[in-house]
This record gives sequence, structure tokens and C-alpha cells, in this order.
Amino acid sequence: MKKILFTLLLMVVGLNAYATQPEDGKAEITFEKVSHDFGTFSEDAPVVHCTFKFTNTGDALLVIHQAIASCGCTVPEYPKEPIKPGEGGEIKVTYNGAGKFPGKFKKSITIRTNGKHEIVRLVVQGDMTPGTAK
Repeated sequence: MKKILFTLLLMVVGLNAYATQPEDGKAEITFEKVSHDFGTFSEDAPVVHCTFKFTNTGDALLVIHQAIASCGCTVPEYPKEPIKPGEGGEIKVTYNGAGKFPGKFKKSITIRTNGKHEIVRLVVQGDMTPGTAK
């Protein structure tokens, strides 16, 4: 019985010491902006682009694991190589409204990283107006 209690005591002390260790360096992705409004554009020119600039404000390498759009009409492009602390990069987003109904839209891009905040959401929105009849 004494051995079991002693073992449990050692485990509790060990876990407490582990929990109070300082956290290793972490990457942190910081965007200049997290939303973009394309404004009004015609379905005659339904493809629009924007760029989200970011910086690794942490103290470890930043890795972007995924960038997933809420629908197939929105396509993100992101750097596949790790970003060093203090350096930056860009996520380019293309919205293609071809074949979509004119009107207002709002799409999200979910960014998964190894950073302090593992998930960040970017938003693009706009208003595609009907084109001229041909």
C-alpha cells in the first residue's frame, strides 16, 4: 500500500513540475487584415483576386498546414515552406463567380497553422451584378 501511495505521489509531483515548465517557442501568424470586400463587379468579369499579407510574429517557424475555402468558387494559394520568425508571406485568394447567380456573397477561408492560434478565418465578400445581355 505504501508503495502505491508513494508511486502516486511521485506521479502527481512529476505532472505538476511538467505543467509548470515554460512553454517552448511558438509561431504566431498575424495578418494585416482578415477580411476583404471586392465591392461591386459585373458577372461579365466574374473573376476577382485579393491578397492577405501576414507576418510570423512568434519565435518559432510558422507552418501553414491548410487553407480551405467554404466553397469551390473561392481558391486560396498559400506558401508551403516554413516562415521564419519576423518574416512574412501572402495568401492569394481568387473568387470565380462564373455560373453563379448575381448578388451579394460572403465566403470564408480557414487557415490551419502550427501557431499559437491554430485556426484563423479570412473572409471575402462582394456584390456581383448582372452582366449585359449578349
